[in-house]
Amino acid sequence: MSAAKRQVRVIYSGEVQGVGFRYAARGLANRLGVTGGAENLPDGTVRLVAEGPEDVLRQLLLQIRISHLGPCISNEQIEWGAAQGLDGFYYR
Repeated sequence: MSAAKRQVRVIYSGEVQGVGFRYAARGLANRLGVTGGAENLPDGTVRLVAEGPEDVLRQLLLQIRISHLGPCISNEQIEWGAAQGLDGFYYR
């Protein structure tokens, strides 16, 4: 289990707006102790930014896929990077 924090940025496309995506992602992130946020983008996608240990972030992404949100997702664009020290979990 890695303790080094990382950041993952994911753009979800499909029917991801208007289905409680951001609210559900925040609940999952809070349960896992992940910081970051989720926001609707003008093109109909949702951007998720999350920080924490990589294994926990991978668990978050898996839980999103197997939750009720999974059938709403048609594509994920995932980018990994260094943590930026985000605090809390926002959604907009």
